[in-house]
Amino acid sequence: MPGVVIRRYSPPDMAELFTDVSRLETWLEVELLAVEGLAGIGRIPPGDAAAVRRRAPKVDDAFVADVEARERVTDHDVAAFVDVVQARIGGPEASWIHYGLTSSDVVDTAQCATLARAADLLISAAGGLVAALRARAEELIDVPVAGRTHGMQAEPTTFGAKFALWALQADRDRQRLRRARRAVAVGKLSGAVGTYSNVDPAVEAHVCQALGLRPVPATQVIARDRHAEYLYACASAGATVELIATEVRLLARSEVGEVEEPFASEQKGSSAMPHKRNPVLSERLCGLARLLRGYATTGLENVALWHERDISHSSVERVALPDASLLTCYVLRKATALVSGLVVHADRARANISDLVFSQSVLLALVDAGLTRDDAYRIVQRDAHAASAAGRRFEDVLAADADVPLDARTLGAVFDLDRVLRHRRRVLEALDALEALDALEVVDALDGTEVVDALDGTEVVDALDGTGADDAGDGAASGGQAAPGTKRARP
Repeated sequence: MPGVVIRRYSPPDMAELFTDVSRLETWLEVELLAVEGLAGIGRIPPGDAAAVRRRAPKVDDAFVADVEARERVTDHDVAAFVDVVQARIGGPEASWIHYGLTSSDVVDTAQCATLARAADLLISAAGGLVAALRARAEELIDVPVAGRTHGMQAEPTTFGAKFALWALQADRDRQRLRRARRAVAVGKLSGAVGTYSNVDPAVEAHVCQALGLRPVPATQVIARDRHAEYLYACASAGATVELIATEVRLLARSEVGEVEEPFASEQKGSSAMPHKRNPVLSERLCGLARLLRGYATTGLENVALWHERDISHSSVERVALPDASLLTCYVLRKATALVSGLVVHADRARANISDLVFSQSVLLALVDAGLTRDDAYRIVQRDAHAASAAGRRFEDVLAADADVPLDARTLGAVFDLDRVLRHRRRVLEALDALEALDALEVVDALDGTEVVDALDGTEVVDALDGTGADDAGDGAASGGQAAPGTKRARP
């Protein structure tokens, strides 16, 4: 079975990464590369390494079954795997399999290679969501809707502004996923406690280079804060999807009716009530986001292991890492479809805007007319409540109030929707800058080097947000000297 999540929520391309066949294929590749690394440093004859590669078994369902059968004897999955591989290769050359290695050299390095591939799919899916949100933001920037705080109408905004803010947040998730990919795209083949006691560091370097990973210092295992960062990035992406889906659910209520989920011609909203057009996709996405937050918690709990390792993290990761990867991919892609197909009822949204949303504009107009802020506030509050209770237009109540020193022209300007939304396109400028400082460019600048204290993580985040870019640019412009506090990556 692919992955761990039920098939309903398993995108096939992501699920393929987490099949037993794929897992053991990657284990085998680590083992074969390690043998070739030994040959490369002259530790074993090159001919032996070539024979091992040539006679390496094909990993298929039959191979997986053999490993599982052997594990019932060894009660150790990696030991069972090594036994089966050596038996399939045969001859004295087979003894070089797993030479000088410990189980986590194979498992952790292979798992990180898989997570890097999974992260590539997630980054692509996040990019799809950003693009869809940006397109809807530009399409709907001039479509007004009531902005709501505490569930109550506050001031006007536009649908485009909503989508633009979601796009910016989804892009931050994409950046987090990129950083998480860098965190997990590492490997280690340094032995039982990470001291290279029985394996040359050059073997580790060879294996990691071939797999597109960076060798990192480790104990017996790669530090689990890296995996926790990956799971947090997944949970954060899920939280953004939940934010969007929650808004859809609220605006789709019968009493509001400002949006509707896409609905196919043969789709049924209820088994009992034919009129129903429930926001079921949005509800599903909100539910799955809860699972992702749970996996983030388990990732943090896996960080603290005993001494140089225990395996309390192992059982958790067999579920959490595939599940989180599959679910994140699923929710990002489904959210993209939701955003692209969302039906916006612009007329209903405009009709729903209460004229009470102009209360702050009235307040400021009264202050401009010479009233104290508190006096103005009490007048506006009194008239707003009266208009609401009587079902009258707020503007009419104000016009009839002798305490309101505003003529009809001034009042008309106060209630001008275009005036309060005159800066609505400003948020689109932020969308234009989404790729101005791409996270991948930061990785390229680091040249794949693991930098400790040479590039502070907070400054990377600041640079990605654009807040530190100007300082860095000023330093370069003034003769190439970095600004105070600016860190440089190693060459």
